Order: sequence, then structure tokens, then C-alpha cells
Amino acid sequence: MSATTENLAPAVPYTPALESIGAVMAPGDRPPRPSALSASITFGWRAMLKIKHVPEQLFDVTAFPIMMTLMFTYLFGGALAGSTGDYLQYLLPGIMVMSVVMTTMYTGVSVNTDIAKGVFDRFRTLPIWRPAALVGNLLGDLLRYVLASTTIIIVGLIMGFRPAGGVVGVLAGIALLVVFSFAFSWIWTMFGLFLRSEKSVMGVSMLFQFPLTFLSNVFVEPTTMPGWLQAFVNVNPITHVVSGVRDLMAGNWDTGEITWVLISCVIMTAVFGTITMRLYNRK
Repeated sequence: MSATTENLAPAVPYTPALESIGAVMAPGDRPPRPSALSASITFGWRAMLKIKHVPEQLFDVTAFPIMMTLMFTYLFGGALAGSTGDYLQYLLPGIMVMSVVMTTMYTGVSVNTDIAKGVFDRFRTLPIWRPAALVGNLLGDLLRYVLASTTIIIVGLIMGFRPAGGVVGVLAGIALLVVFSFAFSWIWTMFGLFLRSEKSVMGVSMLFQFPLTFLSNVFVEPTTMPGWLQAFVNVNPITHVVSGVRDLMAGNWDTGEITWVLISCVIMTAVFGTITMRLYNRK
């Protein structure tokens, strides 16, 4: 009877000592909180790993620039400049700007996709600098801009493009374009935060980018346009970027155009970066 009663008695739950819990959960010192730069670089590396696992994402920065360069050179070259070779010297810097700027919209698409999948909700629970995920996406896309620019330069050299500015001029032109694209992509990151789907982000991006890129000096000199259109083209930021890149590759370091582009980069980053951060913190 005593044995039966003993078996039916409730077991006393085991409560580990606080020292035992501490020994298991925290065997060493707590690692330091990562800095803002370290966290942003980590998320930038994450963005590049996406390309590694889904290499078809590079289609827009490889095949698309090649197609644009070949198509517009042989379509307009003979009619506008008399020969494709002469037109290529004028067109290639503009096509490079156009191709890279149009790929900036994928930053907003990527952000919107991560939000829809709940990835950003997980990031927000981590003890890191809150905007690191957004800044990391932008840093990761710098590789895309460099790849697109390099692809166009290689194709252009094969077709006969000969920049008078040499290697230094080409590298300076690419650097100016990458800086502008980084600042410009903040606009699409902002759209990626408050639009509901990635299709909406792409649609709005194309709605703005097509007028900006085509109504510029990418294909022809603005002096051949009607006066009312020249007024828009002359204040179009894409026009100034194309002029700056074109002058650098030609060996003419126009400080006026370069300064204009850099100032516009600071303004876009300050305005749209601030709006993006506020939207991200409130979302």
C-alpha cells in the first residue's frame, strides 16, 4: 500500500539553479553589438549572395545593356551621324547611363519583396542598426551598376568605341555614374516601402524613368529639339549625368557638370533617404 501511494505521489519538478542556466546560456561574454557599417556591409553581402544563388538576376545588367547598345547604334547611327562608328562615340556614354539608371528600380523591387515575405520583420527584431537592411541592399546593388557599366564598355570597345580620356577617364565616368545611381536608387527604395506589390514598384518606376532617360541628351543633342522640350531636357538630372560621363570619357574634366551631379546626389540622398527611413521606422 505504501509503495502504491508512493508511486501515485506527484513528482517534484526539477528547477535548475540560476548558476546552471547561466553556464549553459551564456558560457562567455556577450558579443559586442555590430556597428552600423558592419551591419550594412553584411546585408550588402546578403544581396550579392542572392545573385550567386539566382544568377539569372544578372540578365538585366548583362544581356539588356548589350542589346541596348547594339540596337540603338545600328538603328540610329547611319541616320543621325552618317556612320555607326561616329555615332557610337557619342551614344555609348549615354546608353551606359540609361542602362544603369534603369536597373536602379530593382532596389525598390527587392525591398518590396522582402517586406511581402516578412523578412524585414525578422531583421527588425535583431539588435542591429535599424536602417542596415535598407542600406545593405543599396550597397549590394553597386555591384550590379559596375557590372552593367563594364559590360557596355567592353561591348563598345569591340564595336570600335575609343574614349579619348583613356582608362582614367572611363573609370572616372563609371565612378560618377555609380555614385549617382546609388543616390537615385533611394527614390525607388521609398516606393518599395509604401507600394503594395513589386509590380506596382516596377510600374511606377518605369513611368518616371522612361521620360527622364529618353527626354535627355542620351541619343541626340538638345539643340535639335523644340524650345519647350529643351527647357525640360536642360534641367533633367539624367542630362547632366550623361554630359558629365561623356566629358570624362572624352578627357574633358568639366567641373561644372561634375559638381552639379554630386550636389544632386547629396540632395536626393538627404531628401529621399530621410523619407525612406521614416517610412521604414513606421511600417
